Amino acid sequence: MNRPAILLTTAALTLGTLVPATVAGPATAAPHGTAPASARGPLAAAVGHSHPQVLSVRGAGVYRIGASLATLTANGHIDWTASGCGPVVHAGATGSWAGVLLLAFRDGRLVEVGTATNPPRSPAGAGVGMSFAELEAIYGRRGSLIRNDAGDAEAYLVRVGSRVELFTGHPIRPGVGYFQVGPASFVERNFRQGGSC
Repeated sequence: MNRPAILLTTAALTLGTLVPATVAGPATAAPHGTAPASARGPLAAAVGHSHPQVLSVRGAGVYRIGASLATLTANGHIDWTASGCGPVVHAGATGSWAGVLLLAFRDGRLVEVGTATNPPRSPAGAGVGMSFAELEAIYGRRGSLIRNDAGDAEAYLVRVGSRVELFTGHPIRPGVGYFQVGPASFVERNFRQGGSC
């Protein structure tokens, strides 16, 4: 099985635990090094995406941390929603971000934006498909490799004020399989404690 197919299968299995099976939209991940962060990546060329190639701790496009689920829905920017635990709602993006971004809202406000594709990349150029060693070379002392409280998963964490970039492992191969941003109180806590509300 080629690498993009493995990533698609992994993403589908991961998404299957978070969202209904009705999520649509092709998503492929490019191997690290196939396109610079500023270039229009393989995903854009394959499905006509023209969105920015950067996902920062502020979010991406209209999907800004703190944005209202009600407002995004009313403006046609939410494709689907699925209830999470407690006040958490997971959602899918529309338009050029469909099949690229997964969203999480707590109490109606956006608290997490994540992707299993490459692009988008972080402002520093890090993304899905990289090894943790590559992340360490990019971030240096700004980031660190962490483990969850159970000790059975590792991730690379970069703090930016009260928000984080979190690069979690891939279930099939070494390195990054998912890249997410948002407040440390939600994103980092969920990784460390295993999906707390």
